[in-house]
Amino acid sequence: MERGFFTIMAAQFFSSLADNALLVVAIALLTDLHAPAFLTPMLKFVFVLFYVILAPFVGAFADSMAKGRVMLISNSIKIVGCALLFLAMHQYFALGAYAIVGLGAAAYSPAKYGILTELLPPEKLVIANGWIEGLTVASIVLGTVFGGLLITPAISSVLLSLDFPFIDIGLLNTPIEVALLLVAVCYMIAATFNLFIPNTGIDHRILRKNPSFLIHEFAHCVKLLWTDKLGQISLAVTTLFWGAGATLQFIVLKWADIALGFPLNEAAQLQGVVALGIALGAVLAAKLITLRDSAKVIPLGIAMGLVVMIMITVRDLWIAIVLLILIGSLAGFFVVPMNALLQHRGYILMGAGHSIAVQNFNENLSILVMISLYALLIMLDVHIYVVIALFGLFVAVTMILIHKWHLFNQSKQDSLHMIGMHKIH
Repeated sequence: MERGFFTIMAAQFFSSLADNALLVVAIALLTDLHAPAFLTPMLKFVFVLFYVILAPFVGAFADSMAKGRVMLISNSIKIVGCALLFLAMHQYFALGAYAIVGLGAAAYSPAKYGILTELLPPEKLVIANGWIEGLTVASIVLGTVFGGLLITPAISSVLLSLDFPFIDIGLLNTPIEVALLLVAVCYMIAATFNLFIPNTGIDHRILRKNPSFLIHEFAHCVKLLWTDKLGQISLAVTTLFWGAGATLQFIVLKWADIALGFPLNEAAQLQGVVALGIALGAVLAAKLITLRDSAKVIPLGIAMGLVVMIMITVRDLWIAIVLLILIGSLAGFFVVPMNALLQHRGYILMGAGHSIAVQNFNENLSILVMISLYALLIMLDVHIYVVIALFGLFVAVTMILIHKWHLFNQSKQDSLHMIGMHKIH
């Protein structure tokens, strides 16, 4: 791998570490502000909202300049959102400030993944995705644990007693404020690495200022990916995965409280256990699955949905850990090859930045829908075990339908091939 690839990974690690720590801290902030329970998953909703709203524009923005510069601008926006959380005196102001962080993340994502297709040849994309997804998941593990530690009373009291360089300690009055400061430092470290990301030498497209043109171009790109036989399958899988994964984050928090009696700081660490499993699955996929064979992992998505439902029966911590690692491993093993295939098809059809923007639009629209449904179920006081059963069943059935869709595409392609061979003879 080129040296620039590892600089990208370092930047991604610290940015993702801060994102995941900030989610835990933001949940704790809502708790301090006495927000109702259904507002907790709405943090994820407002975070991904800009991914959907700005999808027609962020791809063009990412392709208009060097990807490292795009990532630097995006991390700066995240720092602004983090700073605004210091001022949050009301639950809806906190949601608004967290949405600003989501704005930065929405602009960051096309550059983060798009630069891989510019920097590396197609045959290295699965390996690169395995590395970067594995490292991202490691940052999720450490980020959720970091966030959980920051809101632990014993640790936060120690942090409040420390002297921070260049900061008037008198300005930090609560554990949440100290936690927000340390998260902002992580974003600053990521921004520093952004400065050293190499320019790949790819010609950049001039950013058009006509919004209607960008929307029309984006709609054309969406149509291209959904009508491509391999693109549509990989896009369907990753769309389901990210919607389900975001919802599973909050399901684990609620389930850990009900089944294991864990408070937020301990339940957050169980989120990290799922992420650890994803990292394991991602690494195995990078070693065992080639880009050509990527569609063969689809049945593992069906298995993941079925295994999730076993959570209902678990009451022991160690059994829970093994189960969550298994769920994560299945998810990581099937999503990494699908992600690589989608990036490759998108890069061929429309360019890196536009492709990732289309992917983000679909995946985050899925997150908005599934998080909204989860928040509605919580607001209606549906028991978490019923939610888990519905969630697992939905994932399994949807993956079965996607698998049948892929088999239909293959049979149709084989039939066309046979007709062509018959005409030759």
